[in-house]
Amino acid sequence: MFGQNLEVQLNSARTEDTTVVWKSFHDSITLIVLSSEEGISELRLERLLQMVFGAMVLFVGLEELTNIRNVERVKKELRASYHLIDSFLGDSELIGDLTQCVDCVIPPDGSLLQEALSGFAEAVGTAFVSLVVSGRVVAATEGWWQLGTPEAVLLPWLVGSLPQQAARDYPVYLPHGSPTVPHRLLTLTLLPGLELCLLCGPHPPLSQLYPQLLERWWQPLLDPLRACLPLGNRVLPDGFPLHKDILGLLLLHMELKRCLFTVEPLGDKEPSPEQRRHHLRNFYTLVTETHFSPEPGPLEKTEDAVQGEQLPRACYLVLGSEEPDTGLHLVALQLGHRQLLLLLCPQSPTHGLRNLATHTLHALTPLL
Repeated sequence: MFGQNLEVQLNSARTEDTTVVWKSFHDSITLIVLSSEEGISELRLERLLQMVFGAMVLFVGLEELTNIRNVERVKKELRASYHLIDSFLGDSELIGDLTQCVDCVIPPDGSLLQEALSGFAEAVGTAFVSLVVSGRVVAATEGWWQLGTPEAVLLPWLVGSLPQQAARDYPVYLPHGSPTVPHRLLTLTLLPGLELCLLCGPHPPLSQLYPQLLERWWQPLLDPLRACLPLGNRVLPDGFPLHKDILGLLLLHMELKRCLFTVEPLGDKEPSPEQRRHHLRNFYTLVTETHFSPEPGPLEKTEDAVQGEQLPRACYLVLGSEEPDTGLHLVALQLGHRQLLLLLCPQSPTHGLRNLATHTLHALTPLL
């Protein structure tokens, strides 16, 4: 605040053991985050603040936050967003808060589910329908995929963070698409952990959807739906060919704003899933801040521009490498609109990292 009076913008500060980042939104709300995690990046904390403000708008609406007439009332209304905000601060299995891309899974029978989803959306009269398992999108209509950031990330995350219920009817504002006029978020549990989500206006009423339409469209697909349940953590369909050295992967499609993120591709090995997520999140932050551009550039650049920028295409990192064959390997590869980050076991030879990453990216490309 002192700097603002002198027309100086200060975005962050560091003490011996704490990083402080703050951001003002619409000259009305200032959010401040403090972290004592060693070496935490400012990019990660800035994106956390953007997600938190998006969650506030989701529940309260932008009008309430930019024209505050009664502070106590706004504070009371914001309590509804606390559960979602707390889930950003915990050790989530999702990564959309950091990548700003939608966490997805790849179902074995994707075309069947997509066809049913489109038919169901037409029957209920809304363009915005998705299937969500553990906060990740299994399939969605074209309208749902066109949702902007941050609601495209926030809505599945919200559904995944809520306690199990057979059905819900939530009023929500869309921070990008409709920040001042609420929509209805309807959720219907098809199987425990697998939910059907709809964004709509005043119609249809929840009672109209349940159970007649559900039985008609989804009863015949019980087996393909059940096959989606294990994908919550694994993300990729059973039997997908991955190299045995891969302990975790993050695939991003920067143009579509979708990602695949798993640290459980192949059974139980050290380190723990929590540590693997931590390593991959930190590595993503490192390569985004120092090597790869956070936004994909146009593919048809002039030769001079490409030569001037010299954009990196790959990089790798070895963790804890004091002893030979003891350090975990991390490799990142960028090709067009796709980025692939892999966490590999210490035995994986360093000279083969780029080859392995290239082969894995080609195998994953048809999926995303």
